[in-house]
Amino acid sequence: MTTTFKNCTLFDGIQPTLQTQAWFTVTGDGKISVLGTGNAPLSDHTIDLKGQYVMPGLINAHTHITMNPAVGSGDTGVDVVTATVRAVNSLHTLLKSGVTYIRECGCTFNIDVVLEQLRADGKLSQVPHILPSGQPFSITGGHGDLPNFGKLVDSPDEMRKAVRTALRDGVKAVKLMATGGVMTPGDFMDDPQLTIPEMQVAVAEAHHKGHIVAAHAEGNPGIFNALKAGVDSIEHGCYVNDDEIDRMLEQGTYLTPTFVAAWTIPTFGPGKLPDWEVKKSTDAWDDICHNVMHAWDRGVKITLGTDAGTPFNDFSMTPVEFQLMVENGATPFDALKTSHNSAVLMQIDDDYGSLTPQHYADFLVLHDNPLADVKAVQQPDKLVYQNGHQVY
Repeated sequence: MTTTFKNCTLFDGIQPTLQTQAWFTVTGDGKISVLGTGNAPLSDHTIDLKGQYVMPGLINAHTHITMNPAVGSGDTGVDVVTATVRAVNSLHTLLKSGVTYIRECGCTFNIDVVLEQLRADGKLSQVPHILPSGQPFSITGGHGDLPNFGKLVDSPDEMRKAVRTALRDGVKAVKLMATGGVMTPGDFMDDPQLTIPEMQVAVAEAHHKGHIVAAHAEGNPGIFNALKAGVDSIEHGCYVNDDEIDRMLEQGTYLTPTFVAAWTIPTFGPGKLPDWEVKKSTDAWDDICHNVMHAWDRGVKITLGTDAGTPFNDFSMTPVEFQLMVENGATPFDALKTSHNSAVLMQIDDDYGSLTPQHYADFLVLHDNPLADVKAVQQPDKLVYQNGHQVY
């Protein structure tokens, strides 16, 4: 059974150009078999996209599906049933917004592991694919030491046991807390937390299984500590400096800036969130923009991730991340390309992240050209496809 989608303007996610009067054929396994321009071939089914713009589904490399963005603390203390219902609703919202694959970066009760298995078994529909992280690893009293959330470890031996257990239980992307952050009272962005030996153990155990490691690392020396430990991505990187950029370039480390998470708190939080939480984010916003864009300009690989679930940062806002990137100096193409970078980081780019042969037909259909204006991706009624089937 084949379906050919014809008469579209195609952005494949990799090249900075559009293919006009494009068509592509999807086979029964949900993959693109062939694509081209001009007259479309005959297929079992043909769908005329009427000149609209097509681009790959978004790959968000930093989400928290069990968190409540209406609460400053994330509301992680709720029971497992409530958290699971919340997570499923979050996944539906992500998919409707255009996100077809996520890397979870900290989840209560390891709910993401179970939901991904249910999705793979065909028991959960209209959700993105999930690269699950389970609970993030933190220190006692550190960032993420919240009810049901952080897995607390205070030595390399404790870390080794905890990571091995998580990998056994289905975690595919380990998350470490290298510094303090915004949402936890009593710590700050420049507080180093997990030690280099603790993080090195986590990296070794994850890499033994072929899995990736992300480090929440906002300030110094925690960013450097995480890089020395060999993590695959730095999350946030608010105060990344040139020495760290040099090391990231040498090691091929990715940076997930999560602009939208830093922007929502000073924009929507005053008078609604605790003053200490608003102050942390407000004081850092300009520095975040400057430092991340400097790293980007120097060639650090930037991924798409939003920290969805943090205050006022709901699960519909992935397209807004592109807008903030462009407002801070990125070109529309460079902003959109971060989604493919996420696929490469997550080791799924052989199957996802671009609209090219032998890749799954996960794509969005838009009225306007995203390479001219990335706000086109914010279209509320965009069409969303997975494996060549419309899901929204």
